[in-house]
Amino acid sequence: MHEETRYQVFVSSTFSDLKEEREKVLQAILQLRAFPAGMELFPAADEEQFEFIKREIDSSDYYIVIIAGRYGSLDKDGLSFTEKEYDYARSVGKPTLAFIVKDIGKLIGDKLEKSEDMQEQLKRFAEKAKSSKLVNFFSNPDELKSAV
Repeated sequence: MHEETRYQVFVSSTFSDLKEEREKVLQAILQLRAFPAGMELFPAADEEQFEFIKREIDSSDYYIVIIAGRYGSLDKDGLSFTEKEYDYARSVGKPTLAFIVKDIGKLIGDKLEKSEDMQEQLKRFAEKAKSSKLVNFFSNPDELKSAV
């Protein structure tokens, strides 16, 4: 009897602004018969939880990051937890897929960073992710689901 391999996929993004996008990505992962893992289990981030997140990334087969108009909650080192997760996944050689919003100018309200400093940090993070070989762009949650 042939055993089916099931992969675990860690999904990382800012939380409240990308709920619908995350839901679509989780649907896509489940349709691929893989197991999603991510911050739904631990929405508030701190250093102790980051150690737990690192273990979850370590036990995952793939890492997905979704980047749109928010940089996210900052750790004491000034980096967002989303960027720290991305950096960690890359540092341990985890196959990493980045999905970045095509046109940040079309985002409004709470889906955007207010401060120029945070906007700059987000831009730098998106540029870092774009340098990856596995990057795709999306305009809406359904397009993101299809890309995944």
